[in-house]
Amino acid sequence: MHEESSSAQRVARAAGIVMFAIFLSRVLGFVRERAIAAVFGRTGATDVFFAAFAIPDLMYQLLVGGVISSAFIPVFTQYLARDDEKQAWYVASSFINLVGILLVSFTLLGIVFAPIIAPLVGIGFAGEQRDLLISLMRITFPAVFFTALSGISMGILNSYQRFTLPAVGPLVYNTAQILSAYLIGPLLGIVGMAYGTVVGAFGSVFVQVPLVARLGRRYYRGLIDLKHPGIRRIIKLMIPAIIGLSIAQINMIIGQNLASLLQTGSIAALRLANRLINFPLGIFAMGLSTAIFPTLATHAARKEMAELKQTFTFGLRVVFYITLPSAVGMAVLRVPIVRLLFETGEFTSRDTEVTAYALLFYAAGLFAQSGLQIITRVYYSLQDTITPVKVGFAAVFVNFAISLALLKWTSLDIGGLALAFSLTSLIQMLILLWALRRKIGAVGGRRILSTVARSAAACAVMAPCTHYTAVLAARYVNLASGTGRLIQTFSAISVGIVVYLVLSLLLRMEEPIFVARVIKQRLRTKSRGRSGTDRQSG
Repeated sequence: MHEESSSAQRVARAAGIVMFAIFLSRVLGFVRERAIAAVFGRTGATDVFFAAFAIPDLMYQLLVGGVISSAFIPVFTQYLARDDEKQAWYVASSFINLVGILLVSFTLLGIVFAPIIAPLVGIGFAGEQRDLLISLMRITFPAVFFTALSGISMGILNSYQRFTLPAVGPLVYNTAQILSAYLIGPLLGIVGMAYGTVVGAFGSVFVQVPLVARLGRRYYRGLIDLKHPGIRRIIKLMIPAIIGLSIAQINMIIGQNLASLLQTGSIAALRLANRLINFPLGIFAMGLSTAIFPTLATHAARKEMAELKQTFTFGLRVVFYITLPSAVGMAVLRVPIVRLLFETGEFTSRDTEVTAYALLFYAAGLFAQSGLQIITRVYYSLQDTITPVKVGFAAVFVNFAISLALLKWTSLDIGGLALAFSLTSLIQMLILLWALRRKIGAVGGRRILSTVARSAAACAVMAPCTHYTAVLAARYVNLASGTGRLIQTFSAISVGIVVYLVLSLLLRMEEPIFVARVIKQRLRTKSRGRSGTDRQSG
């Protein structure tokens, strides 16, 4: 019990920083999406813009989500856990230099062969749309180089339990895109957004480099030693991880390709709906998984299996506790949320209806996508990348089959593509959880199920309370104004949060205590920072 409490405290400290920074990043992300909607609308041009990012996003998942998270961080952390910093940086030096060379080569090849790659992300585009797609892809390929370097920097800093600067990077990235939409977009059109993306990607790595350089200045070397055991271990882990952790992105590309065959604006609607789902997913699931991953890797390196399982079970319970009501709330308030965030300028009420429709089906899989964030981190901390690959590879075919079936035999349209993605995520999570139990033994399944059951019961009461609050608010506010939309949406969200929190306390759930601890830790950190500033000023 003491070990679990100690582990929870460490996770709370890290999660408080990471979640707060990711929250700011997601808010800026919504400002960015709103800027795109306001300036460009849900048009053929925005469809092309989002399609152009499919390959860079895939490469980001391959390198940052796959290679760095599953291969580099566990090996690097393993050396640090053994107090062998010199060897840790010897491995890091070889890895950074190797990846840098490969990225430059990939960028050049991507620019040259963009016309050949284009049909892979937008099979339904032709004529001017296809030409625009090729141009945007060529402009945005360099962003892959910078985002990958940002990911490596993030991995190194997180291994040192430094979480603030890695979380600042996305803030810089989103800010550059927002400014490019409003300042360059009216002059150059959607191409201006592409240039802003590259500038933002450069800024995201630039803010982290100084601290990384300070940490490694004594040990960094300009070499590539492919024979070193650490590098060989990374290569062994990264090959299956490249396939495994990119599955979600591949599934998105499948949905995007199929959506390009549907009505104009379908890709944009799916993209915006997916971005809304990524708000709670990014803040809570990705934030918590980022925070606990170094702890999991350290436990695995020291063979502390009991502590590893406790940390994993604890993390999964907290993620389910938060994302289940988030999913229900998004499903219930889908129209008010989309209307508040995006319905302006060129984005019409019809666009709101279509995007909200896609959001309903994406919301169904939010808790499964969140669970995958935690579960896969356990596999990678154990340096097992084979199992997630096998399951993920099968998931690609499952997603494609379900997507085709729902498009052919139902009238769900883009809702079918979103539902297929959600069902695939659920299947993938359950299989990985079952396989993990066989691998390391019992993982606190009863406590996890207890959390899910109590959260579901609380959500069953929360949902109608949230819905009727929104309906009631709509009678007294002007929904044509931004203020009226804000009042309706946030009053309903506030009621939902209060009802859910009160019910979870009545049901004697433990997870609210951790959430309170994260908030308390964040406030304490900010207070400490202000005190330090005051002392320096004095």
